Amino acid sequence: MAIAKAERLMNLALCLMNTRRPLSKKELRESIEAYREAWQNSSEDAFNRMFERDKDDLRELGLVIDVDENALDGELGYLARADRNRLPEIALDAEEAAALTLAARVWQQAKMSGAASGALQKLRAAGVPFTETEGRTALEPRIPARETAFEPLLTAARDRRPVTFEYRKAGAAAVEQRTVEPWALECWRGHWYLAGWDRDRADARVFRLSRITGKVRTRSGAFLGTVPEHVDVRATVAKFAGEGATATAVVKVRRGAGFPLRTKALSTLPQPAAAGNSGADEEWDVLEIPYGNGLGADLAEFGPDVLVLGPEELRSDVIERLRAVAGAGAVDGGAVESAEGVRA
Repeated sequence: MAIAKAERLMNLALCLMNTRRPLSKKELRESIEAYREAWQNSSEDAFNRMFERDKDDLRELGLVIDVDENALDGELGYLARADRNRLPEIALDAEEAAALTLAARVWQQAKMSGAASGALQKLRAAGVPFTETEGRTALEPRIPARETAFEPLLTAARDRRPVTFEYRKAGAAAVEQRTVEPWALECWRGHWYLAGWDRDRADARVFRLSRITGKVRTRSGAFLGTVPEHVDVRATVAKFAGEGATATAVVKVRRGAGFPLRTKALSTLPQPAAAGNSGADEEWDVLEIPYGNGLGADLAEFGPDVLVLGPEELRSDVIERLRAVAGAGAVDGGAVESAEGVRA
């Protein structure tokens, strides 16, 4: 929100909350400099439109504004009564206080940890019974948020502002500019993801923050689409990562590599013999893993440490992605197939 508008809304809220009688639009215009300037420099209609927008914005933020039709000789009067806009008292039991303390310690990022610490201080000042030992356990969770895109996206999602950024899809050789209406951010298996409406593709999309390059720029205007009541980022990411898939894929994984794949392996299969050798290939393990939409992008990230044995469509998908990264579209297909990850 622009500083000028934020200041105007604050002044309007203060006027409405610190008066004992309803105020007319004329009185508010004389009391608030921005309104007076709009009226003098533009027109009465310009002031009226500005006032109506500001009044709607304050109501959307939660301020209860009463309208009195009879208080000012036929003119409408506006008032925000203190008793209707007073926040309820905060009352937390010991378990709730302990949960808040633990949640505040989760954040490792400086800005978020500072905000969490400040919130706890305000609650302590209000009399919430925090103690120094509450929430401390042998294992305490930590949520890192090191990506530079995290804070601007979090702010944009909170303020409902569209953003643009450059994004490199897994296995893609070049970045693409995306225009997104951000809905929610969520951490899944150590990575942050953004869910939102992709305007260019006219569909909901999930973006991994570590693949966002350059700055996130906030655009003017409001959302064009409707924000869902519930955005399950983890379920969407898990679907694209092959979680819960009914099909399976067979991959060769180099010894000492591909640990995320090993954790999700359904079984370890007998090793095929290496070329020119009657024994098993001791450099590789053969794993059977869940196969779902988006698995090809994940496998391509392992480069030369993972070879796909089947199914064929997954193998072709990985080869195509590696060719795109290496710029090897004209390279002999057999050479790429024989060393799918080497050229990455």
